[in-house]
Amino acid sequence: MPSILTVEHLAKRYGSFVAVEDVSFSVEEGEIFGILGPNGSGKTTTVECLQGLRHADGGQLQVLGLDPRREATQLRRRIGSQLQESALPDRIKVWEALSFFSSLTPGGPDWETVMEQWDLAEKRSATFGSLSGGQQQRLFVALALVNAPELVFLDEMTTGLDPASRRVAWELIRQIREGGATVVLVTHFMDEAEYLCDRIAVIDDKRVVATDTADGLIDTYAGAAEVTFSTDEPDLAFLERVEGVASIHRVGRRVSVAGSGPVLARVAAALVARGLAPSDLQVKRASLEDAFLRITGDDR
Repeated sequence: MPSILTVEHLAKRYGSFVAVEDVSFSVEEGEIFGILGPNGSGKTTTVECLQGLRHADGGQLQVLGLDPRREATQLRRRIGSQLQESALPDRIKVWEALSFFSSLTPGGPDWETVMEQWDLAEKRSATFGSLSGGQQQRLFVALALVNAPELVFLDEMTTGLDPASRRVAWELIRQIREGGATVVLVTHFMDEAEYLCDRIAVIDDKRVVATDTADGLIDTYAGAAEVTFSTDEPDLAFLERVEGVASIHRVGRRVSVAGSGPVLARVAAALVARGLAPSDLQVKRASLEDAFLRITGDDR
């Protein structure tokens, strides 16, 4: 798939303070691309520069074929945005917000259609302040999509939501992609990034330090997965030839096999091929959080 967003060596400073120093990555059309990083690492500054909300001091940026520094007005007609500090007046009504935002970008879909698509019709006359956290986020998503954007930026969209509302928000994000838009998702929730994102960039100390799929980051940085099972079979040397197996450790009947990639499936297939079918086959897999802590040096 072609890249619709590329950033090379992005830098942004505020006087002597360095917000981002060397951020580089690309986003492919149709994917959900995640940005992870510790607090203060430069995640929000990065996406604000990409939207033309802040002027980058250095680097090369191309978003939908446009330079956000010189062509911000044209760019904003083609993107949607839900910012980290998104808020509306408590007394504004759902229909008023959608109508107003729609008037700013003529030519998009009818705002009432968007309201119905995002299950807000029943809350049409409700005030923003009376909405639940999940309903408010649904409204923010609707506002971000009212101009039928090709690319949507979501910055810490689920912060402050209860677990049920977070799950609802996840499905909203997937619906955005299913509707044809590409999504850039800034989050600090590891489960969210692992569940939603096709690829993830990790920003630490003002720069991108790793980019891969969630599985790729786990395999590269979090160490091997471990498959355990019990067997009376005395000779397990055949498992050493299974792709991805790094080591085999045995204590009595209990066997532990460490490896990378889809090691559970491969070990299970090798056992079945030998006529062995342990009933207690289990896998302990490293998590994205394990990988993140290794990458950022916070695993102490």
